[in-house]
Amino acid sequence: MGVRQEFRLPDVGEGLTEAEIVGWQVAAGDTVTVNQVLVEIETAKAVVELPSPFAGTVGELLAEPGATVQVGTPIIAIETAGGPAPGDEADAGAKIGEAGKDGRIATLVGYGPRQGTARRRPRRGGGAAPRSPSAPPAPPAPPGEPAAARETTAPNGSAHPNGERVPLATPPVRKLAKDLGVDLRSLAGSGATGAITRDDVRAAASAPAEQAVPAGGTTAGAPAPGRGGSRREPIRSVRKATAAAMVSSAFTAPHVTEFLAVDVTATMALRDRLRGTRAYAEVKLTPLAFVAKAVCLAARRTPEVNASWDEAAGEIVYYDHVQLGIAAATPRGLIVPKIRDADTLDLAGLAGALGELTATARSGKTPPADLANGTFTITNVGVFGVDTGTPILNPGEAAILALGAIKPAPWVVDGELAVRTVCQLALSFDHRLVDGEQGSRFLADVGALLEDPGLALTW
Repeated sequence: MGVRQEFRLPDVGEGLTEAEIVGWQVAAGDTVTVNQVLVEIETAKAVVELPSPFAGTVGELLAEPGATVQVGTPIIAIETAGGPAPGDEADAGAKIGEAGKDGRIATLVGYGPRQGTARRRPRRGGGAAPRSPSAPPAPPAPPGEPAAARETTAPNGSAHPNGERVPLATPPVRKLAKDLGVDLRSLAGSGATGAITRDDVRAAASAPAEQAVPAGGTTAGAPAPGRGGSRREPIRSVRKATAAAMVSSAFTAPHVTEFLAVDVTATMALRDRLRGTRAYAEVKLTPLAFVAKAVCLAARRTPEVNASWDEAAGEIVYYDHVQLGIAAATPRGLIVPKIRDADTLDLAGLAGALGELTATARSGKTPPADLANGTFTITNVGVFGVDTGTPILNPGEAAILALGAIKPAPWVVDGELAVRTVCQLALSFDHRLVDGEQGSRFLADVGALLEDPGLALTW
């Protein structure tokens, strides 16, 4: 006789306590094997797959697609040939990456290792005894991360527990449908394995359709009487995580922001020369790559900007390497993927890493591990034509640099007015970790390197 095993939503780490069921890859009656993908879930960080810890037959799906489920809640029941008795919690809610009572390790597709070493020293004014060096503490909820944009493989969509067909569509397509007011259940997908594509959604949105108005009410999404047009969306996923992280940062870390206008004419000239060389012929060399290199060099001279405040331990943590976050706008919202050990890369290496990071983020395939444990962030507001701003720190980091638009501007050179290529830099830092002198010195160093790249040879 089979044993009913309930698989509970596991703790995927990084402080997350809930996830949304995106779509089931199995249905009641299906035979499953250990590590076979059961379901896609969407956390505040990414859309990821959960593998089965059991082999057997699916007895019941306990959570519907679209439902938000708390960690530890049963989501599927599997009938196995044997194993722990009903009620045994050996694997229920097992934390990803940790071994259960039977020695098996809970796994989550897309997770990887954290970065390397760090040094700690007690905060000024005393504190708890130092503990062993470790990776930076994970932020409470860093600005989220992109969904894994890929086609599912189950034919004709997954099944609701109530028998209703769940349409196949990637998270960006679902978001587009929501924005355009298209019901995916009414569409037949033209993509691989019947998946609904963006073109399917756009075509449905542009097609004329009659909308029934219920008696005594208005249609869903219709404007309320006496008010202009509007629409509502639930606050979830990346937007919810971004809001929580930014509010936590703004009211926890005392922010100071400083500004610096920089003549980057020499840096832009260097970029043009490098583009003509064989070594950089295939490299996408952007101004951001030069800024990233300048940040890494300047951080060596002011290590306080590459640190974090550990309240619980009473320590300041100084990191040996720069885990460089690059703020990126994606269809799911703002995310900050990391270039690991960015200070160990040369200019070409940074340029290549930036290109790969951007392409991965836009395609929605950034793994959750790449979104956690940063030590310094750059946000390039200049790509939107914005001159400057006052960036908010990512939780757990000491500083963030905003790069403004690079454009011609009047500039005084040797006492005479000239047209130069100029940009604005804005540095926000945590005043608990970085004094005004240190923040000013760091910002001045970054500006000096961008104004005269040859200075790097003297540092």
